[in-house]
Amino acid sequence: MVNNSVVADLHDIGPDELATVGGKALNLGRMLAAGLPVPTGFCVTTAAYRRVAGDLLDGVIAKLGGDDRGAADERSELAERARQLILEAPVPEDLAAAITAHYASLGADVPVAVRSSATAEDLPGASFAGQQDTYLNVIGADAVLDATRRCWASLWTERAISYRATQGIDHAEVTLAVVIQRLVDADVAGVMFTANPVTGNRHQLVVDASPGLGESVVSGAVNPDRFVLDAATGAVVERRLGDKRTAVRATTGGGTRTEDLGSSDAPCLDRAQLDALTDLARQVAGVYAEPQDTEWVIDSDGTAWLTQARAITTLYPLAPPHGDGARAYLCGSLAQGLTRPITPMGQATFRLLGSSISAVAGFPQPDPLAGPSGLLTLGDRLFADITPLLRHRHARRVTLKVLGVMEARTKAVVELLEDDPRFAPLPEGKGGRALPVVARLMVKTRLPLRLLTALVSPRAAHRAADRIDASVRKQWRTPDDLDPVARLDAVEARLGTDTFVIMPTVFPYAAAGLLSMAIARRIAPTDLDPTLFADVRRGLPHNVTTEMDLELWQLAMTIGRDAEARAVVVGTEPDGLAAAYARGELPPVVQTGLAAFLDRYGHRAVAEIDLGMPRWSDEPEHLLGVLANYLRLDDPELAPDRQFAHGAEVAADAIAEIIAATHRDGRLGPVRARLMAVALDRCRALIGLRERPKSIMVYALASARRELMLVGRAAVAAGTIDAVEDTFFLDFRQLRSAIEGADQRAAVRERRAAYGFELRRRHIPRVLLSDGTEPETLISIEAPEGALVGSAASVGTVTGPARVILDPAGAHLEPGEILVAPSTDPGWTPLFLTAGGLVMEMGGSMSHGAVVAREYGIPAVVGVPDATTTITTGQLITVDGAAGIVTLA
Repeated sequence: MVNNSVVADLHDIGPDELATVGGKALNLGRMLAAGLPVPTGFCVTTAAYRRVAGDLLDGVIAKLGGDDRGAADERSELAERARQLILEAPVPEDLAAAITAHYASLGADVPVAVRSSATAEDLPGASFAGQQDTYLNVIGADAVLDATRRCWASLWTERAISYRATQGIDHAEVTLAVVIQRLVDADVAGVMFTANPVTGNRHQLVVDASPGLGESVVSGAVNPDRFVLDAATGAVVERRLGDKRTAVRATTGGGTRTEDLGSSDAPCLDRAQLDALTDLARQVAGVYAEPQDTEWVIDSDGTAWLTQARAITTLYPLAPPHGDGARAYLCGSLAQGLTRPITPMGQATFRLLGSSISAVAGFPQPDPLAGPSGLLTLGDRLFADITPLLRHRHARRVTLKVLGVMEARTKAVVELLEDDPRFAPLPEGKGGRALPVVARLMVKTRLPLRLLTALVSPRAAHRAADRIDASVRKQWRTPDDLDPVARLDAVEARLGTDTFVIMPTVFPYAAAGLLSMAIARRIAPTDLDPTLFADVRRGLPHNVTTEMDLELWQLAMTIGRDAEARAVVVGTEPDGLAAAYARGELPPVVQTGLAAFLDRYGHRAVAEIDLGMPRWSDEPEHLLGVLANYLRLDDPELAPDRQFAHGAEVAADAIAEIIAATHRDGRLGPVRARLMAVALDRCRALIGLRERPKSIMVYALASARRELMLVGRAAVAAGTIDAVEDTFFLDFRQLRSAIEGADQRAAVRERRAAYGFELRRRHIPRVLLSDGTEPETLISIEAPEGALVGSAASVGTVTGPARVILDPAGAHLEPGEILVAPSTDPGWTPLFLTAGGLVMEMGGSMSHGAVVAREYGIPAVVGVPDATTTITTGQLITVDGAAGIVTLA
């Protein structure tokens, strides 16, 4: 054990000494303890760093404020100040003597590598790769002491400060140890991943290799050889040879030099060396529970050494093992336009809803709170096992058609699995219960009858939707004096029996409109301009989300006519406005107008399908920020109500043109024209209902949230959780135990930490296989030079500055800017009213953002991979909504 020693041998490092030796040294000690080949060495512990740094950096840390709020030039200045303080600080004589003595024990003037080992480094949640410094071929005690001091100083580079802020790590909590190891005379070196970091495949190894020290590979200074190996057999799955033009070599007397090798097409690893690395990977896998990013060296004698291991932090979590072969999981969160994680209570709600669906389909779950086995939570996001659908020929075809409408990019990903024998359809009659299940659902929800009702009488469909809406609102009214246990029982009962059926009972009315559009397209003349049908859907009536947005716009116009109220809204930050609203101190036109809006729409929210997310009625800051944005709009032609009215006019003209063209087309033209008129009338009357079922369902979720907060207050009073909001970091069982007296504060802390980590995750797989592979990584699309390719969503072309927004809360969008977002739900749509165009990473032609974009007449391209990271705010881009192409200036 190291305890409080300032210097310790790597062999003596225990498994629980991260705070003493840092991540790198901890992993080296762990591998040595397991008998893996690691060069000998020692660690200068964090106690030594604290003795030198002491209180020197208190002022710097205070100015950084524990995060990265300062301007870039200020951060740079603070970083330089911190480094200089450490480089100039005296090293106590006893500490210098201890380092010198341990160095001497390795041999007389032996070459060593001096490497940083921070306490927030090489961790499962944050690798910190390359954030601190390393010095190779350091020779002599004085040089070792100097390199050690420089490693300490590298904890305060600007890049390290920014990385910590991004990861949410407090600067005051981080310290640094230093690893000093015998330098291996490298013939060839590089990195090895014990899982494929590109595809996510856990059954493959990836090796990058180049002659000389591994620095050239790690730093990206050379194009290395790359080998993808089968982890079980070592067979080469893929080989790509780099030019390996340079090599970093140790020089006599210390330091390194870069040697020009010229270009070579010969691999730098032979079969025996690949076998040795494969064997090392297996040993590493036996030590660690998760895949590792390792660094290795093969010396001139052919011996392979490990010099580092750290978790591959970018891999998405795997599903639990399944005993029935390979499985494919579809991310349901993304299908709903939600990229952020879902709170634990939100996940528990979906499990309960899943059990409700399963029961309606004829498969009641023995434990409804656990949910059906095909519904999983991975990375705090919902995934559905679609393997049964893929393995049933007809179900697969239907699934692909639905995805083609709802999420075109996901359809392309799923189509990749058609050639995978693991997901080949089973012979007819085997394992295929999908169609009977669908039939049972259709009968129980009376879907065909509702569809026919809407086609015959759209007014009857609207009345039916209104009745369901009113029924749900009445259902969620509960007595004020209900005790917490009874209240929780009521929430579980309603979510588990009544909430799911909202969707299949209301959506058929909108589906009738979509069916009418399909009929209209089918009977249209073959030479008709297809963009006319997109125009038919401009300015659609009866869309609750559009109506909501236009009401918010009208509120903004009302406020704008009051000079004092306008000045307050435009001149005050949203959080200040929200605080004034809570106190009832806003100007009367704002106070009463916002109250009326929230009374009708306060159940909506950003990421609203997650019951754990605050509603607008809880936190109106987002709406107040949108109102301020609306009040800055000074071009009357861009007014949303005018845009919407213009869209309706365009639709009327398109309908007239389509009917006239159909009438002229052939002998049966007049008959088809009459049918066309009816079909297009139904389109306009019914498609707008598409948003209604979700709005009603979100009202139910918001009501459940309100009830659970009342239950949570009882848990706070009992002292089993600290705050009402902690309610949503428990599931139903945990909340029940909390109101019965069980302390759940540790569980809340654990779930909050996991949720915070997932909030920082930027990449979410649309489809994930059970071996960790993300099929999307295998798609190859040749985009025109300088362009990004997605799915056409709303026709038109616009050029303007991009505004990348990851979270709409408090976001500011100037009129005419092109909104670039990961995805959208109704909480985003107020931003659409001033957007010149839309680019989304997720979505298909029927996704929420696409529908609203068409209604507002703004060009949109959706399903654009990595749009929010490729495009930068202020960059001039062109959105071609017909071609599905985004061109970057």
